[in-house]
Amino acid sequence: MKAKNPSASLTVMTEIVLPNDTNNLNNLFGGQLLSWMDRCAAIAAHRHCRRTVVTASVNNVSFNEAIPQGAIVTLESKVSRAFSTSMEVWVDVYMEDQRGSGKQTKCNEAIYTFVAVDDLGRPIPIPSVEPETEEEQRRYDGALRRRQLALILAGKMKPADAHELRALFLPREDA
Repeated sequence: MKAKNPSASLTVMTEIVLPNDTNNLNNLFGGQLLSWMDRCAAIAAHRHCRRTVVTASVNNVSFNEAIPQGAIVTLESKVSRAFSTSMEVWVDVYMEDQRGSGKQTKCNEAIYTFVAVDDLGRPIPIPSVEPETEEEQRRYDGALRRRQLALILAGKMKPADAHELRALFLPREDA
């Protein structure tokens, strides 16, 4: 299977925050933003492997800024790394300045994990990822550490087997 660049999975969605999307402070419901992010990430995951994908986990969500009613929100997602059947997908969320420049400011982000499945719902192999930019390389490198930490916390990996994490916290044995 031929490796793919993250840009091949790029997905951009734009939404406007309507009154029924808001809480009693007239800001976007966190759950609505999670739904938009999950959809955007799922499309990126599908574009990477061209197969049915399912959300395996929401690894991290950062709600850094409230998004007010009427705001124009742009979500951008890309696959950051692929393992044998699963892939990590980053979603960056931007809010557009409506009263002047139209400049987009990053306000939130999330990391999702998706698994590609066959017609019976069984995991299937997917293409690897070849990063192109410095940011893509940084996200790619960090994905293995994030995956190892998640496997340890789920009881599916022994800490001693998490070589990427060990390298962060323990001195090298050959030094």
